[in-house]
Amino acid sequence: MKKTISRYLLDIWYKDHFIGAALLPLGFLFSDFVKFRRWLYKIGYYKSQNLSVPVIIVGNITVGGTGKTPLCIYLANLLKSEGYRVGIISRGYGGKTATQMVLSNSQANEVGDEALLIVQKTNCPMAVGANRVEAAQFLLKHAPCDVILADDGLQHYALNRDIEIAVVDGERRFGNSICLPAGPLREPIERLDIVDFVVVNGNVIENNAWVEWQMQLIGDVAVNLLTGENKSLVEFGNPECHAIAGIGNPKRFFKQLENAGLAQRTDHSFPDHHVFEAGEIAFKHQPVFMTEKDAVKCKIFATENHWFVPVTAQLSAEFDAKFLTLLKTKPFKRTL
Repeated sequence: MKKTISRYLLDIWYKDHFIGAALLPLGFLFSDFVKFRRWLYKIGYYKSQNLSVPVIIVGNITVGGTGKTPLCIYLANLLKSEGYRVGIISRGYGGKTATQMVLSNSQANEVGDEALLIVQKTNCPMAVGANRVEAAQFLLKHAPCDVILADDGLQHYALNRDIEIAVVDGERRFGNSICLPAGPLREPIERLDIVDFVVVNGNVIENNAWVEWQMQLIGDVAVNLLTGENKSLVEFGNPECHAIAGIGNPKRFFKQLENAGLAQRTDHSFPDHHVFEAGEIAFKHQPVFMTEKDAVKCKIFATENHWFVPVTAQLSAEFDAKFLTLLKTKPFKRTL
């Protein structure tokens, strides 16, 4: 499969540091721009909107997938278990989504694959919209909520927030540590110094700047898209099979299958949020494995040899306690 432009950029950001270094002046300009933009919000030139309920932002400072969606699902279910009425917002993939509620039978091409998956896994009311402030206000009008969880939006300063959680890919980390377009950073790394929690999807690293909380994604069971049958990955043995991933870091999914013993396979990488066609996953007589995020878009043309592998985020009891305590004892909006 031919590489997309995004794949070439990922190679530059995470592998070929020479080209990234050549683009360094552009990275400095972008870094200065985001700092200046943040300062304009700080002095009140741009206005930040407060909501009547606490807002929790789950975002990242790098381009691409880090594991925000599994963490949002984890936090939503944690908050529900504590008696909170949780509402969730997102911009919807593409940033052009008209403000609307997300239902369990919504179409992924209308609300976004991640939003649809979140609703199906949490049963929480959720609104998507290009403007997150409008999406949050719309949600509060249509559902009783006493806390709002924002999937992404760390850099969306028009929406004021009470708690910020930044998610880091423990394998890829920050690439060449340069801002766009020379590197993968949306904001300089020092932005992590002032968030409330840095959650690492994978292995943590001890440092003096911030505390890293480990998140593990657990998934060792496959679910058949057509029949709903559950089957342990090890039960498949070591067949010739296919793996499909249209996520931010497909290699993470492929490695997950390899660790389960499914080493003899053909990997098929697609861009994040790829809209699949039937022919792209049509491999007869061999198991085809995909992520749960991709499955919400492929179910309509799946056959009995198509399986998805759901993952569940796991964090420590200490993280849960600190997060819940902060929410209860911090009834004020953050200052930028």
